[in-house]
Amino acid sequence: AIDKAFGSFDAFKEEFTKAATTRFGSGWAWLIVDASGDLAVTSTPNQDNPLMDAADKQGKPLVGLDVWEHAYYLKYQNRRADYLKAWWNVLNWDEINKRLEQASKAA
Repeated sequence: AIDKAFGSFDAFKEEFTKAATTRFGSGWAWLIVDASGDLAVTSTPNQDNPLMDAADKQGKPLVGLDVWEHAYYLKYQNRRADYLKAWWNVLNWDEINKRLEQASKAA
């Protein structure tokens, strides 16, 4: 599904990392399934999420990355890029695939 939506896993990873890196201040980066059943990457400010009407891209979240400073400061201080790099190592892809299957059935 990721290859179909983004062309490759590396392209997805680059787009997701960019969404997280360029989120100014506090917020989240998301992998979502939109209303048409397609995967998309988005980010939201502060406590907003893609289920809210205020979100630029709406959809069902499959995974979210907290880029509020409190999520990484104790271990990474102000090095958000190091936090993002480490985050990729702890993703549970089995769970993400399960969420994708559930969201696809509901679409």
